Amino acid sequence: MSPCPGPPPSPPPRALAGTPRPALPHRRGAVPPLSVRPRRVPKDAAGAVRPRFPRYRVAPAPLPLPVPLPPVTHVVAAEPPARPAHRRARARLGRHTAAGEGRKRRGGSGAFALPAPVRAPCSGRRCAAGGRRRDRPPPRARGDGGSAAAMGCLQSVACKARVRREQIVVSDVSATIEPAATAIEESSPVVLRYRTPYFRASARVLMPPIARRHTWVVGWIQACNHMEFYNTYSDLGVSSWELPDLREGRVKAISDSDGVSYPWYGNTTETVTLVGPTNKISRFSVSMNDNFYPSVTWAVPVSNSNVPLLTRIKRDQSFTTWLVAMNTTTKEKIILQTIKWRMRVDIEVDPMQLLGQRARLVGRTQQEQPRILSRMEPIPPNALVKPNANDAQVLMWRPKRGQPIVVIPPK
Repeated sequence: MSPCPGPPPSPPPRALAGTPRPALPHRRGAVPPLSVRPRRVPKDAAGAVRPRFPRYRVAPAPLPLPVPLPPVTHVVAAEPPARPAHRRARARLGRHTAAGEGRKRRGGSGAFALPAPVRAPCSGRRCAAGGRRRDRPPPRARGDGGSAAAMGCLQSVACKARVRREQIVVSDVSATIEPAATAIEESSPVVLRYRTPYFRASARVLMPPIARRHTWVVGWIQACNHMEFYNTYSDLGVSSWELPDLREGRVKAISDSDGVSYPWYGNTTETVTLVGPTNKISRFSVSMNDNFYPSVTWAVPVSNSNVPLLTRIKRDQSFTTWLVAMNTTTKEKIILQTIKWRMRVDIEVDPMQLLGQRARLVGRTQQEQPRILSRMEPIPPNALVKPNANDAQVLMWRPKRGQPIVVIPPK
């Protein structure tokens, strides 16, 4: 048998409080023990321990100010409507109305007299005016010539007689001179002819509705502002086409109409006529063209000889062209566009050469392009009436020696 084990060994006694621990042997890399200083507790003068407060205090947020409430208004309930008289009478079945207080009610059992309904007099303007408002005029009879507002035709075409400039739309305005040189023709033994490039102008127009008994014409009007047209014959003299009133400054411009449809340049593609009434917008295009194609004699225009003596042709003319809308009823004119253009010709001639080899073009071969003005230039009065430039021009012979001679007078 194995011997019985003895009692377990007792644990080592604990160190008493306040007994210092034995110092551990200093080893390499070990941290020496640190001395712990006791924490100082603040005390007051009597020796009692004071509580510790934080260094900074957080002030509590102020309470919101009371919002004043709106004053309480006591709503007085409206009294119920009074009970009708006939209902009060029906409730009092034991009482009959006296004679003259009411009327008999037909139908039903036990008919009894009911008070006659009394209508309170109306104090409104309708009753005071005898059933019609005072501020409302009586209905107007038909055909009495009332205003447009009274007749209810503010949107009627017949009431819109006036057409304003802002109502007319002009677009795609074009003005050009062909980029070609002046062509010279020497096929005739009597005259020299030349053809200039074409000036062309066009535009698209939108016109508002036209009123009844009104007619509008939209088209081109052209006038000549300046003219120099000289034909030199060696050292004998000069023949010239002249506009006397324009040359002497009595007028600023002369009409360049076709001589039939004054003041318009033409009456085919140059104008469009609108006769009212029209109830919708009118869309159309107007166009025109112009060029020079004159004849100049080889010989002196006042002589009976056919000897060629022509040595120089020089021409310089300026024009103003307007796109205009005109009311033929009221004679009102609205200028829609203004164009200025110029045509120059300079031809040198050697009369000693054979026919077909005498003339040649000198100076600039292409014309200056027209200018479309941003402003609307007014139309001179003479540009709207007779005579036109073709009827007013005069062919003069101005010799170096002697007095001028009128070769072709004005028409």
